[in-house]
Amino acid sequence: MNKFFPLLILTMFFLSSCGQSDSQMLHQEKKVAAQVYEPIPADFIPRKITVLSAGDSLTQGVGDSTHQGGYLPYLKSMLEKDKGIQEVDFYNYGIKGNRTTQLLKRLKSPEMKPILQQADLVILTIGGNDIMKIVKDNISDLQVSDFLKEKESYRSHLTQIFDVIVKENPNASIVLVGVYNPFSKWFSDVKEMDQIVAEWNQVGQSVVNLYSSAYFVSIEDLFLNTKEDVLYTDNFHPNDKGYELMAERLNEILGKQVLPELEKKAHTVSTEEN
Repeated sequence: MNKFFPLLILTMFFLSSCGQSDSQMLHQEKKVAAQVYEPIPADFIPRKITVLSAGDSLTQGVGDSTHQGGYLPYLKSMLEKDKGIQEVDFYNYGIKGNRTTQLLKRLKSPEMKPILQQADLVILTIGGNDIMKIVKDNISDLQVSDFLKEKESYRSHLTQIFDVIVKENPNASIVLVGVYNPFSKWFSDVKEMDQIVAEWNQVGQSVVNLYSSAYFVSIEDLFLNTKEDVLYTDNFHPNDKGYELMAERLNEILGKQVLPELEKKAHTVSTEEN
């Protein structure tokens, strides 16, 4: 992690001959001068940020016509316009179809663990496939009660994911992206699907609330009753516009809440080490 280095200003005074009173006056003037110096802004030296993006197809970027990682390239471009950010390194560990149980295993893998340990920020898209598994397992007779029974399992798995991240990297900030409802076009007979997705997001928010450096980003409204075409041809994944909207929402929350917190952490570490 890059550290902020304070700017050292050296002022040298050369004295030929002066009395004790003159010397005391000089020291008084130096003290007054020291008080008017402005503190150096935290973004004086632009920093480099390492971001681990992990989860399902929304991180992999399924539906992205450019095949560059869905929301990631949009968000990278937006973040690097911040005057305090020099560069953002994204590590994309999104895999189509991943559920919470599978992501939990991958976070402990030799492939992902070293990146997790050095990341400043971890962004997660997970949960949509947990819902889809319930749909597939009960496709012949899908009931709202099927989702309610699995909701607590989702909570437990999500909590374990956060615990692993905090254990491996207690200094990392964690952002959980909420799930959205693309299911209405596939399961129009399940009228309660909007409510089910909302409750899934409430679980995500409640888990986030347990951790001091965790944040929840809702994207549900971006895909709900929109007049704009934001879904890929499969009517499930976002298209380019959908991913761009996701990036804009993420950038908004990061700018207001997460980046200031990262600055404080970096400044604290720099102060402790110096």
